[in-house]
Amino acid sequence: MTYEDFPTDDQTVVTAGLPYANGDLHIGHLRSYVNADAFTRGLRKLGQDAIYVCGSDMHGTPIAVNAAEEGVSPEEFALRHHEQYEETFPKFNVDFDQYGHTHDETNTQLTKEFVRTWEENGHVFEKEIDVAYDPDADQWLPDRYVEGTCPYCGEHARGDECDEGCQRHLEPGEIEDPVSSLTGNPAEYRRREHKFLRLSDMQEHLQGFINRMEGTSNAQNQPREWIEGELQDLCITRDLDWGIDYPGESVARDDSGEAANGSDDLVLYVWVDAPIEYVSTTKQYSERTGDFDWETVWKDGDGEIVHVIGRDIIQHHTVYWPAMLEAADYAEPRAVCATGFVNIDGKGLSTSKNRAIWAEEYLDEGFHPDLLRYYMATASGFEQDVNFSWDRFAERVNSELADVVGNFAYRALLFANRNFGGTPEAAVSDDVETEIAQAMDDYEDALNDYDLKSAGERAVALARYGNEYIQRNEPWKLDDDEAAPVIRDCVQLVKAVAVLLQPFTPEKADEVWAQLGEDGSAADATVGDCLQAPPAEFGEPEELFTKVEDDRVEELDEKLQAKIEAASTDEGDGEDVSEASDTELEPLADERITFEDFQSLDLRVGEIQSAEGIEGADDLARLEVDVGHEVRQIVAGIKQLHDLDDLPGKRVVVVANLEKAELFGVESNGMVLAAGEDADLLTTHEDSEPGTKVK
Repeated sequence: MTYEDFPTDDQTVVTAGLPYANGDLHIGHLRSYVNADAFTRGLRKLGQDAIYVCGSDMHGTPIAVNAAEEGVSPEEFALRHHEQYEETFPKFNVDFDQYGHTHDETNTQLTKEFVRTWEENGHVFEKEIDVAYDPDADQWLPDRYVEGTCPYCGEHARGDECDEGCQRHLEPGEIEDPVSSLTGNPAEYRRREHKFLRLSDMQEHLQGFINRMEGTSNAQNQPREWIEGELQDLCITRDLDWGIDYPGESVARDDSGEAANGSDDLVLYVWVDAPIEYVSTTKQYSERTGDFDWETVWKDGDGEIVHVIGRDIIQHHTVYWPAMLEAADYAEPRAVCATGFVNIDGKGLSTSKNRAIWAEEYLDEGFHPDLLRYYMATASGFEQDVNFSWDRFAERVNSELADVVGNFAYRALLFANRNFGGTPEAAVSDDVETEIAQAMDDYEDALNDYDLKSAGERAVALARYGNEYIQRNEPWKLDDDEAAPVIRDCVQLVKAVAVLLQPFTPEKADEVWAQLGEDGSAADATVGDCLQAPPAEFGEPEELFTKVEDDRVEELDEKLQAKIEAASTDEGDGEDVSEASDTELEPLADERITFEDFQSLDLRVGEIQSAEGIEGADDLARLEVDVGHEVRQIVAGIKQLHDLDDLPGKRVVVVANLEKAELFGVESNGMVLAAGEDADLLTTHEDSEPGTKVK
């Protein structure tokens, strides 16, 4: 790969983390798939030859467990969800060039080729390890068949990951106080031979890779703890009868794909075959179309590979996956972009409590998919969490898409059609040409910085400029000769907005494209077309966006709360379960302080003036806070928990007499108070002025 700015001469593969074929899709899932889709479309706008591939993750213990509960085979269970995903993604204009699944023949064979190459290169060894075993069920307990205590942080964890604590990947035998999820009985550890990939062989390569890798700062920084420390080897086999057989092992299987005759032979760990699906789908696309060379990209390294993932699987994509590629003599990714999570009304998305907006539910409410696409891609930066609420969604749709983009396109094209029958015969003014050219440059810079938020907002900013331009020049007060150059500028601006906004709102951009009388699709246009003359004639336009009214927002909020309350009631077997039950509260402190001790705290109302992330720190943000007497610089651990762009103007409570500290090289002069793991910022009921003392 080149590591040159996009567009390069090389072909590009963009992937999104595989959806696990284990349940329905919700908007939390959709974020990474929409972002990866928008990024791929954006690269094409720059002239990059790029494809977008993905597939369903079909293997692993959760699927085996849930299939058994339903009384169906794991293959039947997973295929049902895979087919559902194939139907759902296009409804949100997520356009994969190839979408497969990990259980198909291509991925099965390619995965075995990877493992054979690891063996040939001397990177695989066999070791006897402790594996959890349920004597009552007479069964080995891989991954999520066992739960217990994380050996690193002490939190409750499942067998393969500390999902409630430090988020670390756990190897078989690591979990403490193991309990069988099959019977609920204590499990015991027994010795068992398993295969390992010697990650330590690739440690030097990984240390170089993480310094070369582009993408988001969380993906670049989080893995350093593992890569720069003692790198543990990866167990690549599991005691399971659902998955891809270890190469060379002969396992009798029935028609459903499960091991027959009680066979307990090893299958490959799901995180072996899952990322190899990225290569498999690229290969399938190449073989199907004949216009893409998968080996040039993946084997020769003459291509660009970009992974868009959720931040909970950073370790898998920046440690295990590049090691797997290096061990098999494949090329490394150019970039890994890890998105934040999606919260609902300021609280963590919870499918068990139905605090979620399901994909089909969103569509059933009658909203256009492009509205959610724009919100998901621009509500925050790649690595920050998105806080979805119906009122925020309505505000963005109304104030940016309807009032700015839709309003400008409609009024400009309507005036042009009624007065000139299309594009007036006039030259684009120097000022407007300069503004469009600057937008094109900013757009390209944003995509090269993996900054979808700025790219999408730049398109809207160009429409805002158009609204101000037409309002300032008031063409309705001019005769045709005077109005022609103004409307000519406006039509050109509309075209440029359609081109730049297309990755985010592809269907709506095509509507504008058709209203302009342009041939083909807005998807075919590149950034360079922003300054190409629109057709001389076009018809009367239609309005693009409908506003979301306040009473509609109230209705949607009521439905969401009703869902959450119903789920809480069901979970409590009819008891009234309060929202506080979502969080395990820390016990009250036994040790008391005196009133004088409390008075020694100088608590002040502050107003945040600016907020920005600190480079190299996953969680820290640098705030400028007005505390009345002066503006203080304060470092706060809220980067992943708040949309920083929403913070300026927010009133907070500040500990003003805290000793200064230095965090990641940035001085912090005070502390902003917040509650709980979600860092709920403390504020005032009324508008107390900055500097007001809190008593």
